[in-house]
Amino acid sequence: MPQIFDPHLIHRLRGRSELLTPAQMGQADQAAAQRGHPGPVLMEAAGRAVARAVQRHVRRCRVLVLAGPGNNGGDGYIAARLLAQDGWPVRLAALAPPRVGSDAAGAARLWSGPMVPFTPEEASRSDVVIDAVFGAGLTRPVTGLVADTLKAARRVIAIDVPSGLDGATGQILGFAPAAELTVTFFRLKPGHLLLPGRDLCGRMELAGIGIPDAVLDAIAPATFANLPSLWRLPGLTAESHKYTRGHVTVVGGSTMTGAARLAAEAARRAGAGMVTIAARGAAETYRSGEPGLLVTEAGIDTLLHDERRKVWICGPGLGPDDARSVFPALIAANRIVVGDADVFSAFTGDPDALRGAAVLTPHAGEFARVFGAPATDRAATDRLSAARAAAARTGAVVLLKGADTIIAAPDGRATINVSAPPWLATAGAGDVLSGIIGGLLAQGMPPWEAAAAGAYLHGRAGALAGPGLVVEDLLPALIRVLSNDSGDDIFRPHKV
Repeated sequence: MPQIFDPHLIHRLRGRSELLTPAQMGQADQAAAQRGHPGPVLMEAAGRAVARAVQRHVRRCRVLVLAGPGNNGGDGYIAARLLAQDGWPVRLAALAPPRVGSDAAGAARLWSGPMVPFTPEEASRSDVVIDAVFGAGLTRPVTGLVADTLKAARRVIAIDVPSGLDGATGQILGFAPAAELTVTFFRLKPGHLLLPGRDLCGRMELAGIGIPDAVLDAIAPATFANLPSLWRLPGLTAESHKYTRGHVTVVGGSTMTGAARLAAEAARRAGAGMVTIAARGAAETYRSGEPGLLVTEAGIDTLLHDERRKVWICGPGLGPDDARSVFPALIAANRIVVGDADVFSAFTGDPDALRGAAVLTPHAGEFARVFGAPATDRAATDRLSAARAAAARTGAVVLLKGADTIIAAPDGRATINVSAPPWLATAGAGDVLSGIIGGLLAQGMPPWEAAAAGAYLHGRAGALAGPGLVVEDLLPALIRVLSNDSGDDIFRPHKV
């Protein structure tokens, strides 16, 4: 069964956070050739990486390589040859011959093992099928014979991506098999991390094949896996005090008081020097919480006279009616605002009303409610492009929550979070995330970096808490992450 959460992926990607579209990967290949790394050499290295990954991952067994006519197929020919040389029983089925004179044609000429028909019957009688049919740049749906043959495979190991997976968006084109292992090269692609692609890739191995990192200078990637190398947590000095660490104000509603309390406590744990709940009712309930949490019943206009109240969290448990009046007041006062939860109900179908926020944190349903994009339909939506468009329209960093959380900036930068386990999907977790982001903003982190760091820390806390997690477990686990219990090297000072 494909692996749905790999807690070690973030460590395997260290130093390689850039995500390349299929077109950008083509540019990297061309740039490598110009720097003295020709295509046949890279293809040989890729095929060798696949063969070694297969040898590590499965016991010696009957292998069928399904080879397409392009470079992906060329990698498959080389992997087949190297496995056969090591004594593995390998057969190869070619969908079509490679183009004459191509690198793949050169690789195919070196295969002298058994050839079999490209059929479902051949796939079904093999222990493992290596999917080398189509790579990440496929633009047409996988149907017919290819789909039927891949469906017949009992176990699939994919080269680059499972055939039928769009490397740019993570969407399925027609049919794509669920691989238990995917071996790709140089850098991951967005489709490896975006759903449903991430689930179909299984364990991902990223192999270096000789492409120099310097080729990235001309490509200038704008999409990244969310790793600590993208941001720096705020550092403390001997002169630090509660006011230099910032003041976060959480607007608290009168009924769902737990949401605001969770956001406020998370902001405190994330390092804000002071946190206040501006209660719109139920003040005594808020005051019954932790003694270090400040509570006020003063009106929003009065509180805005205090210039030290720079960061506000608006939405968790607030109610749409209050959000409709409070959020615009905060924006008009030029505050740094994290908009969440009921803010999106308050401004359904009116994305321009959200302009001026620093960070917006909708889940897929809330995103669709405001922006009209079918973000809940993963099979039909380019979530990465949708998040970028929403950020550009609102001028805010948009954190589109989900198992494949996307953090998009108005300038086009985007990162995909890989730290969050599936058991983080529990009531109140989003309120904690808003609070963490607010606490980091209060300490001077820029919005995109604060949102990315918040998502990463939130996910790591969830992973440390374990599968039995309820929201009350997140804050103690967050302390462990911030104490560097996770070994993530997150405490390199951030320049503000």
